Amino acid sequence: MINTALELQGAELTQQRWQISPPISADSLAQRLRHKPASQAHGGRGSTEQPDISPLLIQLLHNRGITDPAQFDAFLAADERLAHDPLLLQEMDKAVTRVLRALLGDELIAVYGDFDADGITAAVLLAQGIQELGGKVVSYIPHRFDEGHGLNLTALKNLKKQGVSLVVTVDCGITGVSEVEDGHKLGLDIIITDHHVPLACIPASLAAIDPKRSDSTYPFYELAGVGVAFKLLQALYRVTNRDTEWEKYLDLVALGTVVDMVPLLGENRYLVRRGIEALNRNPRPGVRELVLCAGLEIGGIDSDSISYALGPRLNASGRMDHAVTSYELLIATSQAQARALAAQLEARNAERQKLTAEVLAKAREKLLSEGIDQPLLMVGGHDYPHGVLGVVAGKLVDEFYRPVVILKLDGESVKGSARSIPGFDIIAALTECEDLLTRFGGHSQAAGFVTPQANVERLQKQLVEIAARELADVDLRPALIIDAVVPLSSLGRDLYKMISRLAPFGQGNQEPVFLSEKVKVVDSRIVGGGGKHLRLKLRDGQVTWDAIAFDLGDRELSTYLDIVYNLEADHWNGREQLRLNVLDFLPLA
Repeated sequence: MINTALELQGAELTQQRWQISPPISADSLAQRLRHKPASQAHGGRGSTEQPDISPLLIQLLHNRGITDPAQFDAFLAADERLAHDPLLLQEMDKAVTRVLRALLGDELIAVYGDFDADGITAAVLLAQGIQELGGKVVSYIPHRFDEGHGLNLTALKNLKKQGVSLVVTVDCGITGVSEVEDGHKLGLDIIITDHHVPLACIPASLAAIDPKRSDSTYPFYELAGVGVAFKLLQALYRVTNRDTEWEKYLDLVALGTVVDMVPLLGENRYLVRRGIEALNRNPRPGVRELVLCAGLEIGGIDSDSISYALGPRLNASGRMDHAVTSYELLIATSQAQARALAAQLEARNAERQKLTAEVLAKAREKLLSEGIDQPLLMVGGHDYPHGVLGVVAGKLVDEFYRPVVILKLDGESVKGSARSIPGFDIIAALTECEDLLTRFGGHSQAAGFVTPQANVERLQKQLVEIAARELADVDLRPALIIDAVVPLSSLGRDLYKMISRLAPFGQGNQEPVFLSEKVKVVDSRIVGGGGKHLRLKLRDGQVTWDAIAFDLGDRELSTYLDIVYNLEADHWNGREQLRLNVLDFLPLA
């Protein structure tokens, strides 16, 4: 629901649409308030640990698609009730049987990963998990620049020469129809575990495990690559009577799942909640050193820490050189080795940040000079490094709020990375252009492809036409989704504790966003390099709140504001203080 008056009032003052989630009806609210969570009704752990469901919490759950009162307790507890039997995944039984045969026959198994954080964590998880079962394992992470994403024949030939008889992919393989066929000709058995959208034809592998298969009956669609690899390991441990030993790998599942930006709902919510607990309780040496490099504290790691600090560092090696550094960090057993590897990643990440800023400035300038009136933007050149294309595309999507494709022109072949906005499925758009592409793959919001340079102009024209069709009725300004309108005077620690029950936050489950109207500015000052940010003191009645408004330092203030914000805890010098993180505001006359 759009608050039209509010949107019109702020049309010239803010780049964002303020979209207020529709309040649930009084009848629905009353019905949900009458529901008693199962844990409370039966005197379970929730009967003493969790307060009653409040009207605002019901609204927040509703906004996240949790509308059935019977789901409330499981969502808030984020426990095993959200998990599913791994054997429900298509062809899981075939994969388990073949891996067990390899274990019994003392065969050499290759775990074939990918160069991003999802693929790296998945490769570590499955390699270490199979080794725990007594398996002989080698891991293979392809080089982003020399090999690209997915299976390739040269790598398969080298693995065969090493004596490998079984290859298990993680976070890749579901679009490798010809590569799997090539592997079979070499005498390799191949099991695919992946979460990308398959093509019309599934590779003729021994087993292809992917919840996005069109024939999948698995109850949860959005597992990350590391999540699918975890389900295979979970099934293997179950049939070998080691049913709870998989818990030691949940730290890796949390890292890969959060960084890959899949929705933190359903089973992902359970896996990430448990994984973050493990990261804070007893992190592996490599993670401990990465946390120290990032200036974080063990015990304070959350999904934001993973998204904005740990994830970029894990991804840095694959973007700048070879992802093997991140793999070695996660398997390191000594603190000294982990410290050296973490320092390498820190340096690589600094290089990546510098390169990203340079390419972003170049791409932005080019787009603005050519005009940004198209519903899909495409830009590129010979000097656009492949490793940062996706990061740059994502930042341009954030700024211009339309799908963005960044190209690396490299002789006769062009590599592209695409990022999209809600409402535009970029992988579906690329599927419509399949005849112009050498290969492609990805998700609805992020994809990559390779195309002959001769096809670039036609590809751009066709993608723009598809975007114009699909986005014809879409306001191409980012929507700031507001969960509820609340008076500033109603905020407090009880509300913050209630909000915290919804964590971990991420895709599909953002931190709650509130609107408070006509709050008084009692103090303001510009802070940060270049005056980028605002520190505010805001009052409603007798209540005053400290607030920070990042990147809004150039905005005009008035005595009274309507503000949109998160309620967050600011940790400083060992103290925790609640404050408002102002996302946007409108001055009032």
